[in-house]
Amino acid sequence: MKKLIAVILALVFVLSLSGCGAEEPASDLEYIEKNGKIVVGITDFAPMDYEDENGEWIGFDADMAKEFAEYLGVEVEFIVIDWDNKIFELENKSIDVVWNGMTLTDKVKEAMGCSDPYCKNAQVVVVKADVADQYQDEASLADLAFAVEAGSAGKETVEGLGLNFTEVAYQSDALMEVAAGTSDACVIDLLMAGAMIGEGTGYPELAYTVSLTEEEYVVGFRKGSDLQTEVNTVITKLVNNGKLAEIAKKYKLEGFVIAK
Repeated sequence: MKKLIAVILALVFVLSLSGCGAEEPASDLEYIEKNGKIVVGITDFAPMDYEDENGEWIGFDADMAKEFAEYLGVEVEFIVIDWDNKIFELENKSIDVVWNGMTLTDKVKEAMGCSDPYCKNAQVVVVKADVADQYQDEASLADLAFAVEAGSAGKETVEGLGLNFTEVAYQSDALMEVAAGTSDACVIDLLMAGAMIGEGTGYPELAYTVSLTEEEYVVGFRKGSDLQTEVNTVITKLVNNGKLAEIAKKYKLEGFVIAK
């Protein structure tokens, strides 16, 4: 029995040594190249990331991420995440980047590495169109019940203003809350409001009124990631060769791009 235990312990020791010898990729870039793909964390957020009729992810950010993957010579995989858990998803390596109309905030800067800003945005109030004329300034919002996406800039905005709110999983859910009448209003990104509400959209009965902030979008990485420099390089390249302008025109975002 003692000999058998000794043999088992010896095998465990040898296996542990072989495990220690396995080399981890030295950087995020090497890690992605080794995997042959970049995993992009997103939510369903038109016009930045959304599915077409064939189930393919498209949008301003999705197209940019595809350009970046092509630059690296790898595939791209889009994974829908809980936006409130985006920092954990990055640190846990279930995703490699957050590329989903992410507003640059102090919290984001503290927790992630960030690309240069590439797009302008704002947080806007959305209400039923037939009462929109009653809510044209911040003072008029005090008694409204808001729906906001958990972990979003919209949540930070209403929280900072001391307004009443309920958290939902996605900005699209916040819109549904207002349309259904279960919330009086929501605060979402201007780019999403422009794409999803008003005449000719899925929410013709809604309208956006007050603009509460001015913001910029960035791509998020793990702290110290070498992908930060690579993404900045590609964004500048897309600006210089006119490709970013083409993508912006495709999704009707010409006036929102921040040129380098």
